[in-house]
Amino acid sequence: MALRMPANWKSETSPGLIMRISLLGSFLFHLVVFTSFHDAFPLFTEPEDLRIYSVELIRPPVDEMDRDEKGEIDIAKPESEEIPPGDETQETISLDTDDKRYVSYAGMIRERLNTHWSYPPEARNNLIEGRLLAVFSLNREGALTHLEIRRSSGHEILDREAERAVRSSSPFPSFPEHITVSRLNVEVSFDYRITTRRK
Repeated sequence: MALRMPANWKSETSPGLIMRISLLGSFLFHLVVFTSFHDAFPLFTEPEDLRIYSVELIRPPVDEMDRDEKGEIDIAKPESEEIPPGDETQETISLDTDDKRYVSYAGMIRERLNTHWSYPPEARNNLIEGRLLAVFSLNREGALTHLEIRRSSGHEILDREAERAVRSSSPFPSFPEHITVSRLNVEVSFDYRITTRRK
């Protein structure tokens, strides 16, 4: 005798059974994934003890400062420090400097030197060439305070002409306001060449 099931058994139980198996499989899969990645990405961690730091701002006493004077000080525009008379600040530049503070002033020095510098006729006639490096110092008024040939051309006549050109150019223009040093040392090279380049 055969056991018979109702005709609609498969249609009623199969979808429900498949759904339960799918949900159970999905739950087990996510549980495995969650437990395997728990160490790499901890979700529930014990909160660490918070550390509290205290900071104290210590400033020097300001009893000597008058409160009325304090209100007049403009913090956005600090007062420029004046150079004490005993202290001397200086800077050394070359005439081809690219420092924005000195470019325009170096151009004025170059123009002044070019008007006084020439090739000595005796050196030109004897085909004497050379290059020398001179350093001279200017004070804030543009007056020449020091001159030295740092590297000679090897020919006295060329060195003397370079010295003469620098001395004849003095005094140079006064320092602009944005140049704050008290002395400016200027390196300049004098290049004496007779040969012309062919194009």
